[in-house]
Amino acid sequence: MLTTRSDGRPPFRADHVGSLLRPAALRQAFRRHHAGQIGDAEFARVQDACIRDAVRMQEDIGFKVVTDGEFRRASYWARFTERIEGFGLRASVLPFKDDQGGQNEFIAPYVTGKVRRTQALALDEFVFLKQIARATPKITLPSPSTMHFYGATDYGPPAVYGDFAAFFGDLSQAFSDEISALASAGCRYVQLDEVAIVLLADPRIRDHVKAQGANPDHLVDVYIDATNRALAGRPSDMAVGFHICRGNYKGRYLGEGGYDALAERIFVGIDATHFLLEYDTPRAGGFAPLRAVPKNKGVVLGLISSKVRDLENLDLLKQRVDEAARYINIDRLAVSPQCGFASAAGGNPLSEADEHAKLRRVIETAETVWQQ
Repeated sequence: MLTTRSDGRPPFRADHVGSLLRPAALRQAFRRHHAGQIGDAEFARVQDACIRDAVRMQEDIGFKVVTDGEFRRASYWARFTERIEGFGLRASVLPFKDDQGGQNEFIAPYVTGKVRRTQALALDEFVFLKQIARATPKITLPSPSTMHFYGATDYGPPAVYGDFAAFFGDLSQAFSDEISALASAGCRYVQLDEVAIVLLADPRIRDHVKAQGANPDHLVDVYIDATNRALAGRPSDMAVGFHICRGNYKGRYLGEGGYDALAERIFVGIDATHFLLEYDTPRAGGFAPLRAVPKNKGVVLGLISSKVRDLENLDLLKQRVDEAARYINIDRLAVSPQCGFASAAGGNPLSEADEHAKLRRVIETAETVWQQ
């Protein structure tokens, strides 16, 4: 059972970010539904069955918190552009890349009209998950910045929104309405998935944003404010995890750089109970910025990679936790993968067996470090 705490301890010692590799039956159902070969009812039946299996897998491994794997979504944010009035899609101005120089272009949200929440965004996901889970159900939502950052200043026609303030006012309200509906349905753990803020510390991306005619430091403030307004009406007993990564698509990423430059603005400024932070490669920098995390907030260390097949060594993971504990009390720490296994339906280059081994390693690490 989840209990929110005021001492900064994360709600669970072992957590995971949310998305899971889609099984073959689900991938096929997505394709057939898109092609009009199966109807909505059959599509939902396959999703329900796959979600039941995914929840059972998480609980059998030992997780006290579970998600539905984001199995009803084509990507971690796609359902939100489909269900929030006023959004369409267009090409992102940023590509995903890897260490070998490969790149992937992708599509991103684009404003087409005034933004309004006219239907539930993830409420139906939670209602089903709550019905079938023995463990605490967690719902993931894209952060508000997701709906803006990938277009920079060209996020929508100027005639629709003349400035950021009006756009983010409507967008934050849509998120706030959804979080209120989730709370009324009994949801007590919401996670916001954030990429943009930490990318604005990457010198290459800062230069790119400036070239688009925007001020990266101002955008950080805008995104933090939009997040806090989205969260403002939540109940006091709702845990809010703020997950930060640098992009995750088929094993590729968008940017790099540590948390140092933005640590205080993020950790103090964002009204979350804890942060789930990417820490699986040197691209994320060191642990020293964790000094800035207020004593009433916790940190989930994303030490285990969801992007590569190699299974992390348990002793080395324990050493990493000990290194982080030089800067933040170990009782305010927990562990997880650095991101989901399938932020988009295609998934990262791992097998389901690899994924399960990684999830078991999260549990083993938590048991080794905290004897729980």
